[in-house]
Amino acid sequence: MDPNTILDLSHKLDSNVHIYPGDPAFTCRPYATVTNDGYSVHTISLGSHTGTHIDAPSHFFAGTTTIDQIPLSSLFAPLVVVDLTQRNLKDRQIITWEDISSYAELMRPGVILIIRTGWSAYWGTPQYYNHPFLEREASRKIIERGVRIIGVDTLSPDETEYQGTGGLHGFGAHQEILGAGALIVENLTNLDQLAGHTHIGLVPLNLEGCDGSPIRAFAWKAEQQ
Repeated sequence: MDPNTILDLSHKLDSNVHIYPGDPAFTCRPYATVTNDGYSVHTISLGSHTGTHIDAPSHFFAGTTTIDQIPLSSLFAPLVVVDLTQRNLKDRQIITWEDISSYAELMRPGVILIIRTGWSAYWGTPQYYNHPFLEREASRKIIERGVRIIGVDTLSPDETEYQGTGGLHGFGAHQEILGAGALIVENLTNLDQLAGHTHIGLVPLNLEGCDGSPIRAFAWKAEQQ
C-alpha cells in the first residue's frame, strides 16, 4: 500500500451528519478543556449506524454475526465500482439488475462492490433522503455471485422513509444482503475521485456484540511492480 495514494471515503462526523430517521442523534461536546482542566476530553454520543458506517448481519437478524466478530482481514479487498452517475438517477429511483448487470463479470468472491450513484453530493441537505435504492432482486443477484460486502454513497441501499414520503418498498436489500451473512456499507463519499484506486479498506470500532459501527473507509492505489 502506498500511503501517498490513500483517498478518504468517509464523511466527517459533525453537526451536519445525516442520521437515519429515528436513530440517535450525534453529539460531541467538551467534557474537560485545556483552559479549565489542563487537558481536553470530549463526550461523544451516537448510534451504531452514524455517518459512514458498516452494517453487520445482526442489524437485522438476531443471533447472527456482530461487528466484533467480523475478521478485520475481510475488510481490506480489491475494489469494484458500479458507476451509475451517467444514468442521471431520479429521486427514489429503483436500481434494477438491468442497471448494473454490465458489471456482473466483475462481481466475484473477494471483492468489495461499491455502487456509485452520485448522491453524496446532496449530503447536508434534505435531498439526501430522496436517494435511489437497490431492488431486492438486484441485491440477491449480487450476493449469488459471491460478493460479501456492498457499499453505497447513500443513506441506505433501501428506500428511506422521510417525513411521510417513501418506505413502501421495505428493507429488501438489507434482508437479502445481511441474511446471506454479507455486509453493507452506507454513506460513502468522494467516489468521484476513485479513478486509479484499486483497493479499499473499512475499519470499524471493535464494539462487542454491536450490530454496526462508524468506520473510516479509504481507498488506495496498488503499488507498481
